[in-house]
Formats: sequence, C-alpha cells, structure tokens
Amino acid sequence: MSASSAAPKVALVTGASSGMGKETAKRLLAAGYTVYVAARRRALMDDLAALGAIPLSMDITQDADIQQAVATIVAGHGAVDVLINNAGFGLFGSVEETSLEDARYQFEVNLFGLARLTQLLLPGMRAKGAGTIVNLSSMGGKIYTPLGAWYHATKHAIEGFSDCLRIELAPLGIKVVIIEPGIIATEFGEVMSGPMLARSGKGPYRALASATAKAVHDAYAKPGGASPASLVVDGIMQALAAKQPKTRYAMGKMAKPMMFIRKYFGDRLFDKALLSQVK
Repeated sequence: MSASSAAPKVALVTGASSGMGKETAKRLLAAGYTVYVAARRRALMDDLAALGAIPLSMDITQDADIQQAVATIVAGHGAVDVLINNAGFGLFGSVEETSLEDARYQFEVNLFGLARLTQLLLPGMRAKGAGTIVNLSSMGGKIYTPLGAWYHATKHAIEGFSDCLRIELAPLGIKVVIIEPGIIATEFGEVMSGPMLARSGKGPYRALASATAKAVHDAYAKPGGASPASLVVDGIMQALAAKQPKTRYAMGKMAKPMMFIRKYFGDRLFDKALLSQVK
C-alpha cells in the first residue's frame, strides 16, 4: 500500500528496537508512512529517528507506558491507520522449573500488552471506519517444540485472539492479519537459549535442554538455516497492500513444512519428528 495520498498513513510498530520490528519500520518509512516506533530500548531506535520515525519509550507490560504512547499518537495525529503488534520474546524451560511469575511475564509481553494497546487504539480506528491490525504470531502458534510450553501458549492465544478480533472488527472496516514467521535471523535463538539453560540445564530435564539448545544453535548457525527478517516484512507489506488481505501469512524457514506436518500427519508423528531432533 502506498501512503502517497495528501495525508500520509500513520503506523505504529512495537518492538522496533531490533529484528523484524526495526525492518518493518524502515519499510513503512520508505513507503511514505508516518511511523511511530515503540520499544523499551529507545536508544536502539535512534537510527529509525534519523530516518524520520517518531520514537516512543514504551514497556509493553506497563499500562502507564502504553497509555502515554497512545496519548502521544492521539495528540500528534489523532489515530493510527496501521498497528503492527510485533513486540514479544520466547520464554523456554520445563514447566516444572519455570516459575509462574516468569510465565505471567511471558503472557504480559506477548499477549496482554498487545491486547491493551489494541484496545486503546481501536476507538480512533472506529472513528475513521478503517485500519489494519497486524499481529505477529509465529509458526509456534500452530505447532509446539520441546520446553516451549509458555511461549507456545502465548502464540496459540494470539491466534485465537486475532481470529475473534477479526470477526468483531470486520463490520467496522478494520482488518486483522496474523503473521506466522518460521526461523528468522533475529535475536530470538540467543535470547531463548541462555535463560532456558539457566532454568533447566542442570536439573532433571538437562539432557533435553542441552539437546534443544544445540538444535536451536545449529538451526540458526548453518548457512541458510534462518530466513532474513526482510522476508517477514515482505509479508506484512503484502498484507497492507491487499484490498482483502489473507487472514494469515506464513513465511520463513520451516514455517510451512512444520505447520503442514503438524496439521496433516497428526500428533504422534509430529512428536516423533521433534524428539528425533533433540536426541
């Protein structure tokens, strides 16, 4: 979609300090959007500010931060046309050894912060009778992997949340799109493995944790093992350009094959395939 009309379209991208969020913001800026970018690490968005983005310091788990970010956008531009809910991370570790405090934080970042921000921006979209909400899920919203119970729980929740939201907002002219990346060359693997080994690397699940960490490292380290973040951005821009976007866009290394196997070959075979990778 081009933002070349008299008034540029306004977009907000969360989690814009790195990876897919940063690349999405750059692409939107290049397309002529007015782009707000939000993250905890505001200094890491200085490059985006130099390109014309408007940086917001926002911890997605803090309601006061979310309200302040929305107030800034409303004061500056009234409403957003596009919301890219990208902020998130992967919490891994055995269920037995992961505290419920950590599990709740995973939900606060990946689901409840997304939902709160969406709630606060919807009145402006409703007033316009238009808008697009893009929620970053994952192939992990359709499949599962060892030691990822809480992460996958949030991504499965995003899928259901987005489906219901899409039905609610369709009569109001607001579109909801789900993005399901596979293995993407971001900080995900590094951020996921260290804490997982700290939780489960020395206890009764140490063999599984060690094997999982190795599998993740190997997947990201081997040539062609991870797709570039630009591939996900291509999917987002494709959705924004479509008059009737698909409800879901799956892209990136292993996304479509893994989701296909999970859907059509059943749980037992999928379990075996997973366990064969972490022996």
